[in-house]
Amino acid sequence: MTLYTIIPMDVIWEGSFKEPEKTLDLVVGKGLMQVMPIDHGSAQIVRLIGCPLDYYLNPVYAPGQIIRYVPVLQNESLDG
Repeated sequence: MTLYTIIPMDVIWEGSFKEPEKTLDLVVGKGLMQVMPIDHGSAQIVRLIGCPLDYYLNPVYAPGQIIRYVPVLQNESLDG
């Protein structure tokens, strides 16, 4: 890629190589969403990954909303 610009490269690439934020995939109701943990038991919705269509219109599930959740351990030997 060639950039023809007078802007210094430091400014152009600023923030491009930062560490990605930690996210979790949670199942809420019938939907799968990606969230960013804030503290123990609460998280901010980043995006909806796979949900029924009405979830996309519900402001409760809008990106940026804060939700509360309870982590549940899943043991394969107990599930089957």
